[in-house]
Amino acid sequence: SVSQKQTVEIVKVLYRGADTLILDEPTAVLTPQETEKLFNVLRNMRADGKAIVIITHKLHEVMSLSDKVAVLRKGQYIGTVNTSETTKQELSNMMVGRPVQLEVTKDEAKPAGEVLKVDHLCVHSHVQKRNAVNDVSFTVRAGEIVCIAGIDGNGQTELVYGLTGLDKPSSGTITLCGKDISHASIRHRGEHMSHIPEDRHKHGLVLDYSLENNMVLQRYWQPEFQKGGFIRSEKVREYSDKLIAQYDVRSGQGSATIVRSMSGGNQQKAIIAREIDKDPKLLVAVQPTRGLDVGAIEYIHSQIVAERDKGKAVLLVSLELDEVMNLSDRILVMYEGEIVGEFDPKTTTVQELGLYMAGARKQGKENN
Repeated sequence: SVSQKQTVEIVKVLYRGADTLILDEPTAVLTPQETEKLFNVLRNMRADGKAIVIITHKLHEVMSLSDKVAVLRKGQYIGTVNTSETTKQELSNMMVGRPVQLEVTKDEAKPAGEVLKVDHLCVHSHVQKRNAVNDVSFTVRAGEIVCIAGIDGNGQTELVYGLTGLDKPSSGTITLCGKDISHASIRHRGEHMSHIPEDRHKHGLVLDYSLENNMVLQRYWQPEFQKGGFIRSEKVREYSDKLIAQYDVRSGQGSATIVRSMSGGNQQKAIIAREIDKDPKLLVAVQPTRGLDVGAIEYIHSQIVAERDKGKAVLLVSLELDEVMNLSDRILVMYEGEIVGEFDPKTTTVQELGLYMAGARKQGKENN
């Protein structure tokens, strides 16, 4: 398992006689149970006199494991505090430089009609000789956030590729707003679907384009932005300026800024502004807060909830269990390309989700 691989890496370091261990996001691909096993190993190492440095943005892990916390913000050292003398809220305030709302505040979901229906979908793996997505069926209704949870590499990426048109399904059907889009083009799917991609650099932005050109990547052919085959630059600038102000996208030269020079958080804000402003019936958000500080996370969560409250259907794919539990209205757990369980976040626990994510349980055929 991944946790055993992590432990082997630690053993290799110890075998060489290291007294200092540096771990960079060690729990990114672990279940809660695997994380606790790793932490027990680290606590034993601390008891043996080893020095351990962990780099992480998960505040609950900081609070449960560390003795001291050093906070960095925008490359600057802010200060060090004793873990026993601080709180998650105080740490997040230090990290962002202002008070941050850590809990997602949202009203009860009011699901309406079916927007997305996936029937027996299979997507072939390009790495292994098997289906990365195997016979997956689910629905997403208007006015709800459905989250696909699971450990990285269990078919979530291929599922999203199949839905958005980045990959061709080998079988099954995808119905969006009552129309079969299983073989539709990406542009045709984009009429009713927005996609916040997992990799903002590879699939979300053209890094050497200006911010304004990135804002109209999927709309430049529309009459609003072109005439006679020529881009209406003044209309593109006007539209970009409006989104920058509305979504608080911070860039050195405004709309003319080259996207590569912007921070990750503001690049992500730009993608979210562009995708939400398309006013989609379905928003597919994949790891929308990956690599962002708690301030940017707070903002992005509020935007996703706002879309749900407007009656949009939201399909969220996340590896962060805190995000899964706080943001979703329904949770689907994916393991080895299959949906192995469906849960209500109000009645389940992180530990139970962890068992399904690791393949130890499966609804309808549970193993003890």
